[in-house]
Amino acid sequence: MVALVIVALTAGGFGAIAWGVDKYRSTFGALLPAGAAVAASLVVWMVTMAVGLNNSPATAWIPWILSMAVGGAVAWAVAGFVGRTRHARQIERTNQILAMH
Repeated sequence: MVALVIVALTAGGFGAIAWGVDKYRSTFGALLPAGAAVAASLVVWMVTMAVGLNNSPATAWIPWILSMAVGGAVAWAVAGFVGRTRHARQIERTNQILAMH
């Protein structure tokens, strides 16, 4: 259980870092990339445990590293995609509003 908490905290940290470095972070909340990273890393953790990768000492590290890597990747992907998409929509909406007047 402690391992699961450590993986979740690490993924949440990756999400916070991804939000902090994104230049469009004003378009979405800080918990969006962190929440997506935690959810993805915990799903990967459960899948790798269900497959049985923790049974052998040779493969016991895979659930740890894979979960954290997937969490970090999801955090960066969510922050990048959502930030760019929402920024483009805000620009489009602002241009529509300015064109009305």
